[in-house]
Amino acid sequence: MIEYIKGILTELNPAEAVVEAAGVGYSLAITLPTYSALVGSEDKEVKLFVTEIIREDTHEVYGFFERKERQLFEMLMTVSGVGAATARMIMSAFQAEELRMLIATGNAKAMAKVKGLGPKTAQRIIVDLKDKVIKLDLGGDPTEIPMLEVEADNGIKTEAISALTMLGFAATASGKAVDKILKAEPTLSVEGVIRKALTML
Repeated sequence: MIEYIKGILTELNPAEAVVEAAGVGYSLAITLPTYSALVGSEDKEVKLFVTEIIREDTHEVYGFFERKERQLFEMLMTVSGVGAATARMIMSAFQAEELRMLIATGNAKAMAKVKGLGPKTAQRIIVDLKDKVIKLDLGGDPTEIPMLEVEADNGIKTEAISALTMLGFAATASGKAVDKILKAEPTLSVEGVIRKALTML
């Protein structure tokens, strides 16, 4: 099993990072917190902790900026009905420490806002993981993690729609949601747009 990949970040978007190590380019699916942490690191050396998911018909590699983020992601996948795609969506909708607190305090209502999760699955996550996440110390304050403040333009819209499509949403629906969000909040970051869209789609 691969523990981490350390190399040059050659490509980056809100859903994927490509890291070149020893002449090989590794495509890793990432969460929004990892994307936010990597912005500005293009063409620089980065280190991403890895989770591999190998099945007969697929080989998926997920990358995380912090080991503890990966730990929470893997814990989510132990819950019945939560696969890698859903776990990544949950991890993208909330910062790691924010999600830990939602689970620890039993806030199923807030968690259920994530598209496709639903109240039953949210409650199942809480029941299965509450005792485990209480023991986690992810550190940091989610309000202190920087957001990318940029002007709303076609680049922001395109990048947000592309990321949402990669997360499994229809391009048309994603476009409408992004347009609505940017119309209301034109200075919102790419990450902020995607987070809001995840609760709308």
